[in-house]
Amino acid sequence: MTATPSSSAVRALSLEYKSLQEEPVEGFRVKLLNEDNLFEWEVAIFGPPDTLYQGGYFKNGDLCISILHPPVDDPQSGELPCERWNPTQNVRTILLSVISLLNEPNTYSPANVDASVMYRRWRDSHGKDNEYPNIIRRQAQAAKAEAEKEGIIVPLTLEEYCIKAKTKPTGQEPQVSCWLK
Repeated sequence: MTATPSSSAVRALSLEYKSLQEEPVEGFRVKLLNEDNLFEWEVAIFGPPDTLYQGGYFKNGDLCISILHPPVDDPQSGELPCERWNPTQNVRTILLSVISLLNEPNTYSPANVDASVMYRRWRDSHGKDNEYPNIIRRQAQAAKAEAEKEGIIVPLTLEEYCIKAKTKPTGQEPQVSCWLK
């Protein structure tokens, strides 16, 4: 038996999707997989400029984000229930959380332990251990090449990365959205 989505869920997602189209979050490309289904989105992440991820375009990986899990006490996760999902989070705040993890990964509760160990080793060596950055840069460049095959222009500079919101009918200048500055 399949649950029918509530009209309030459909309305909330519709409003969020519209808001993200009118005022996008920098570093993301958001679209519906099927225009008739607000519950399945394709979200792609552009690697932020001046980071190891610069030039990357990531959309095919499964993301495990603890804030998307129910707020239950799980001693194995290393997280408190308050660090998980709560109703004040929305698609925009989740996207911002994801992009912030690229700049400052949570090494205390990693989804990928091996990557966390490599990252800490690189960070603690002050750049002398290059295994982590070399892997990330290779992945970012491979992802950029795939994006270009799909005709997607990957932003490489801060100016390209920061998104100008659509101009309002009043003729006001578009607002520039970029919290990386």
